[in-house]
Amino acid sequence: MRLGDGTNPPEHVLIERVCNGVVRPEAYTDSKGNFSFELGARNPAVFYDATVGGIDPLSSSTGASGGPQGGINERDVSGCEIRANLAGFQSDSIILGFRRSLDNPDIGTIRIHRLANVEGYTFSVTTAQAPKDARKAYEKGLELLNKRKWAEAERELTRAVGSYPKYAAAWHELGRAYQQQKKFDEAAHAYQEAISADPKFINPYGQLAVLSAYEKNWDDVVRYTSQILKLNPFVAPDIYFYSALANYNLQKIDVAEGQAQEAAKRDTQHRIPKINHLLGVIQAEKQDYSRAAENIRLYLKLSPNASDADTVRKLLADVETAAAQGIAH
Repeated sequence: MRLGDGTNPPEHVLIERVCNGVVRPEAYTDSKGNFSFELGARNPAVFYDATVGGIDPLSSSTGASGGPQGGINERDVSGCEIRANLAGFQSDSIILGFRRSLDNPDIGTIRIHRLANVEGYTFSVTTAQAPKDARKAYEKGLELLNKRKWAEAERELTRAVGSYPKYAAAWHELGRAYQQQKKFDEAAHAYQEAISADPKFINPYGQLAVLSAYEKNWDDVVRYTSQILKLNPFVAPDIYFYSALANYNLQKIDVAEGQAQEAAKRDTQHRIPKINHLLGVIQAEKQDYSRAAENIRLYLKLSPNASDADTVRKLLADVETAAAQGIAH
């Protein structure tokens, strides 16, 4: 993968496969922009990042794209697209033709193009200034993170930031290593160090928003998501969802509805069913019962076995009763 001018991408970039409209994360690029993955194998190295997206928001059920990936044959990938996902950039796509197992695995070069009027990115300018020993420790830490060896990754990434305290990307990955070990205070400190080193690096804001949401610190969720969206509005629907959830809990209902609608617009695969649940609750409170019922039904369709399904079904019955009685916004 390369930037539009032919240079290497600045950081590891998420590579996605799109088949019949379904998007699946497959791999990250290395420091030279190269990537590889095995079709049909769920890649354990691709785990949740709020600014890129995923299925984490408040541990909601996966939506339409959350099923298993096994059982792919050569015909299944014909017509699929391979593309990059980097906030603030537009990716070209490579269309796969019919492929056999012994075909040349090289599919060509994906190019990504910088969007206008974007200040913040999911990579840090400080990375280019990292000395060799810090870079080596950082890359080793990434390798260990991809293997889910959290404690070992923590040690390498601690070496990286010790050698180069302004290494924003290393601070961010160190925060993720801490977070995976439930060392939440240490994670928050690492993310803050990443922001101090590079205020336009948006990833740590996203992780701080997630931590704040789990702690129900809604003011901080609004603060972090607002900063991300100011720097770069071209982020995953997860950020808009967290913003909507926080604003709802702060009784800013109109703002919450707008952010939830934006999240729903971006979540074309319904990977985050909680968006529709939240929209339904907001619209019911605003006595917009028809749209509320539509969103609640969609949530139950996407998450029929969710832990709150019985409660949500009761809400739906109340909303449908109100709609039938002609009580409308």
